Amino acid sequence: MKAGTVGAMAMSGTTDLAGRVLDGRYRLRTPIGSGASGRVYAADDIKLRRSVAVKVLHEALAADAGFLRRFQTEARVAASLHHANIVTVHDWGTDDGLPYMVLELLEGGSLRTMLDAGARLSVTQAAHVGRDVARALDYAHRRGIVHRDIKPANLLFDEHGVVRIADFGLARALAEASWTEPAGALFGTARYASPEQALGIQLDARSDLYAFALVVVESVTGAIPFAADTTISMLSIRTQQPLVVDPALGPLTAVLERCGRIDRDDRYPDAATLLGALDDAIEALPAPAPLQLVGSRDFPDADPTRVHVAGNGVFDQDACDASGERAVVAPVEPPPDFAIGFPIDFPLDDDIEVIESPDPEPVVITAERDEHPRKDPRGRGRRGRGYRRERRLVPFFVALVVLLALVGGVVAVIGLTSGPSGSVVQRYEGLSQAAALALAHRDHLSVSTTTAHADDPIGIVIHQDLAPGKLLRDGHTLHLVVSSGPAKIAVPKLVGSTQSEATTALTSQGFVVGTVTPVFDETRATGIVIGASQGEGALVLPHSTIALTVSKGHRPRAVPDVTGVLVGTAKAQLANLGFKVTIGSDVFSDKYAKGKVVSSSPAASPARFTYGWTVVVHVSKGPDLVTMPSGLVGLAQAPACQRVRNAGLQCVVSGLADGHVNSTSTPAGRLVRRGAKVTLYLG
Repeated sequence: MKAGTVGAMAMSGTTDLAGRVLDGRYRLRTPIGSGASGRVYAADDIKLRRSVAVKVLHEALAADAGFLRRFQTEARVAASLHHANIVTVHDWGTDDGLPYMVLELLEGGSLRTMLDAGARLSVTQAAHVGRDVARALDYAHRRGIVHRDIKPANLLFDEHGVVRIADFGLARALAEASWTEPAGALFGTARYASPEQALGIQLDARSDLYAFALVVVESVTGAIPFAADTTISMLSIRTQQPLVVDPALGPLTAVLERCGRIDRDDRYPDAATLLGALDDAIEALPAPAPLQLVGSRDFPDADPTRVHVAGNGVFDQDACDASGERAVVAPVEPPPDFAIGFPIDFPLDDDIEVIESPDPEPVVITAERDEHPRKDPRGRGRRGRGYRRERRLVPFFVALVVLLALVGGVVAVIGLTSGPSGSVVQRYEGLSQAAALALAHRDHLSVSTTTAHADDPIGIVIHQDLAPGKLLRDGHTLHLVVSSGPAKIAVPKLVGSTQSEATTALTSQGFVVGTVTPVFDETRATGIVIGASQGEGALVLPHSTIALTVSKGHRPRAVPDVTGVLVGTAKAQLANLGFKVTIGSDVFSDKYAKGKVVSSSPAASPARFTYGWTVVVHVSKGPDLVTMPSGLVGLAQAPACQRVRNAGLQCVVSGLADGHVNSTSTPAGRLVRRGAKVTLYLG
């Protein structure tokens, strides 16, 4: 079958394409993984002479023109991501309408293979792996890219145990495709779907945080939360119950439970905030032990997304039922050894056609295989007169082949003694500086480096002056630009602004508002910022967390005792404490002179009242005095006593019962306290 012919041998969605060369460059060696979206092959990049992984998507997708357009867009976006914790996408394309992606070939297996092999992560290991995943999500989310399909199968490890996220962009393209997944397959998104995915709500970065929490819990416990008999039941539970994490996960418990809340507004606002929470959790944990990787070192050309099981079967990590059970697919026989590059020799059989040239030019040997051999009318195939002519030319061609072999040997010896004339440039973008320099040294490249500010983590190569695949001549230098992290920016003025104003000022410059601590303050009104964890003008990294201290106003205070104090003095004393003062009705007082405070409401006590509380004070009018009536002398007892009583005094009689007033105990016209006793003397 010629390269590019597909469809006749389809097996549950994707033909076994081992041996095929895609776009004349990627020679597929052996299938190393198969799932709902396609099949992964270990392959050789013939042009750059390196091993790669090639993911060939299902043939049914090739018929969806809309998907192909989306696939190209999403693949281009995925290839633009250069991060130490994201799988590098080297290339993408379609071959005879069949879409494929070319990825770096990792050898540490996936988290899925690790779990299927019975390995579990400790809490400390899960925290460190989770932190790397959060870093990658933060990097992608800040570029507006949501993964949509975070699951153990998409968390791959290199040979050093560094985790990488795979399949960025692919989930979105597949979600919008019009095809039907293979029977019995449950797309990974369903098993790790967020409540908003189950409800069909537009997704954002917080959906990745929800899936992240489920994956971390499974990595430690071995069981995925919210397991149910059917997919519908599983998704329904998630829309009704928040994630509850076993307290055995220690410092991770609260972090994961917040990621797993039903309402995404209740989760962490972004991966950067999650990353900070994971850093805090890691500080409370011991150092992690090395991971138990289950990867491709255990078998030839193994894919990091697959794991061998008993009987040489292979787990299909996407094909599973709603309970999460995965089927074992047929074992894959490893291919014969293959040297990267073109074969050294090939058999001279009937598929090799020798063409005579009428001109005295060198003969041309073509190695194109004809699937329909020509026969002459007598049924003797090609072994007629032309065949006899070919046989006469065999000695000539044998001599020519020997001569070319000798020349090639001489050239090889010269090359070995004189050193390489140039080396092929690899892709260094996305690697750490140490890894990039080691790779360049292996390829005999001279390298210079400079640093530049970027959103990428410190030490990650963000640019190379020669594109991958270019030949770097001897004496020339490859230049790499290494990230020194984001440029620091100045903290804006915060003190004196309202909390809302400060929040806007921080978030507009990329900062994260941290803990807001309200405190009593005697000089700032409620809601005014009185302090921040970084001062105005301080240079800090973008996305840093800035904590605020906000005034909640004056402390409550007790009402002082102002009785007996002149009203003016009392008002000033109360106002200095922040109270408002209202003058109540004046009252007579035998105890306090006129103009002094008789009482207050509230009265002085240990109780404390809010700043600005109103205190009512009552002021003395002095004692209540009345005038002793006059004209009592000569009056009979009855009318005289009545006049005394009318003046507010008490009448007391002394002398003859039927006599007239001769005199009084209190002279007429004198001021006396109301209710005082006045004696009338009768004669």
